Amino acid sequence: MKLSLSSKVFAMLLSAGLVAGCSSTGEPMEEGQAAGSDVEAINQEGGATVYDGADGDGGVSSTAMTDEERQAAQEEAEQSRQAALRDVTTFYFDFDTSEIKPEARDVLIAHARYLADNPREDVRLEGHADERGTKEYNLALGERRAKAVQRFLIVNGASRGQIETVSYGEEKPAVRGSSESAWAQNRRVELVFE
Repeated sequence: MKLSLSSKVFAMLLSAGLVAGCSSTGEPMEEGQAAGSDVEAINQEGGATVYDGADGDGGVSSTAMTDEERQAAQEEAEQSRQAALRDVTTFYFDFDTSEIKPEARDVLIAHARYLADNPREDVRLEGHADERGTKEYNLALGERRAKAVQRFLIVNGASRGQIETVSYGEEKPAVRGSSESAWAQNRRVELVFE
């Protein structure tokens, strides 16, 4: 395959144009400037301004937030976190014990604070056990579990008068079955707000 002279010249011009287009201008860059850009780095200590789309000085600056506003925002975030924790109302126990698990403590503290802040609220603690053991033993175990949660709530701010305990033992299983999975879901205390 023979290439004509004009084809060779065209290919050389195309290659030269490609190389020229990819080369830099050779101008030195200033500190904080991105390559090929006239934008400088953002001063991280000064905060940020968000443009609201209107003409003029319509930006909202994060540095304009007062200490009171920051405190109010933090309190609101904490209240939201506490409310989310209170969505959990069932607490599980290991086999043949009434010891509260460490992962349940933060949630129970959120419930105790809620009860302390709302003295007109009442809660019923329903203790349950799995089907293993006698009915009498499981009723007593459910009662011990409910009383353990009651003590924890009282120590963390709730009033004794706000809390009622009841044990159902093995009579109201959450899950039917005779497997470890079913038993684990039945060993519980449920908080029922009235």
